[in-house]
Amino acid sequence: MNSKPSVTRIGIVGTGFIGQGIVLALESQKDLQVSKVLTRRKINPEFKFVRPELLTDSIDELIENSDLVVECTGSVLWATLVLDRVLEANIPVVTMDSEVHITTGSYLAQKGLITEAEGDQPGCLAALRESAIQMGFKPLVYGNIKGFMNLAPTPEDMAYWSNKQGISLDQVTSFTDGTKVQIEQAFVANGLGADVLQDGLMGQSSDDIFTGGVQIAEAAKQLGRSVSDYILSPKSPAGVFIIAEHESSQKDYLRYLKMGEGPYYSLVQGYHLCHLEVTKTIRRVLNGGGVLLNNTTTPQVTVVAIAKKDLQVGDEIQRGIGSFDVRGIATQFSSHPNAVPIGLLEKVTMVKRVEARAILTFDDIDIPDSLALRACLKIKESLK
Repeated sequence: MNSKPSVTRIGIVGTGFIGQGIVLALESQKDLQVSKVLTRRKINPEFKFVRPELLTDSIDELIENSDLVVECTGSVLWATLVLDRVLEANIPVVTMDSEVHITTGSYLAQKGLITEAEGDQPGCLAALRESAIQMGFKPLVYGNIKGFMNLAPTPEDMAYWSNKQGISLDQVTSFTDGTKVQIEQAFVANGLGADVLQDGLMGQSSDDIFTGGVQIAEAAKQLGRSVSDYILSPKSPAGVFIIAEHESSQKDYLRYLKMGEGPYYSLVQGYHLCHLEVTKTIRRVLNGGGVLLNNTTTPQVTVVAIAKKDLQVGDEIQRGIGSFDVRGIATQFSSHPNAVPIGLLEKVTMVKRVEARAILTFDDIDIPDSLALRACLKIKESLK
């Protein structure tokens, strides 16, 4: 008599576009079952969710009903609080949330197994790197492909695209003003042991991936180590790429395989399928494959807030990521030791005037206490 296959209970934190997509994607996986979905929203008939019977507003209930938790909120303060509890309960965590990794992920990585998933660019780059290294390539550039950027989009334009694309206003704003790509590539730098070439990244404009990638690779060669960056290439697919070198003995083979003359070779994944790829990382963890990508416990790169306009004493910033007040730029911790990570900016008040294009420091704001703040300060202190 065949025994019934075991089912792994998957808890989800987040009820937005990606959270709902993950619920639907896991329904086709017979051995993975969504058990609970944690939300901060009021649970009532007006809240439209794909599987309302799974909703809970209790972290305890989530923990009690989960063998693995997937987090995809994009809310740094809330996610840090929840994942701290989940990891304390020895439950592994898979995320689609570069924002929490780059802000408090190094604190969380000390608490248990937490890894970013394939699907968003950082996880896809980590998986592509594993494949590249297994084939003997030596990565120089871990690259993100961005098609459009406007450092100061208007609220009207962002409201239009938010409605059209079905994602939140702050998300579409962070995608457009470059904050998202800065967060993703800073995270990649920490997780894959790479560097950044300059504050705000190089961001090479190019009609094609190889040309733009090679320009970054040449800068990486001068630096003497691999770098994390992006290209602005409207004609290229939405995905990720690696520019790498290989042994000279492989040059003829790589030419035959249509990889070009070298010494630089491009490996491109021309898609990232967000929620549909999360299952791969869930199975990686359940099968003992360990961490795909996290921020490490000794990060070197952070993403700080830079003012989009003059900010006055008393101004309130409700949320930094996706704000019309600030945007994020990647930088070394050592370059701006008193700068505020943009992920911490939730319901903060300006106590000093800051001019447009200046980096915000802890001295410029009144910031409420939170676990995320304490975690950030602990990370910062450990790096001295």
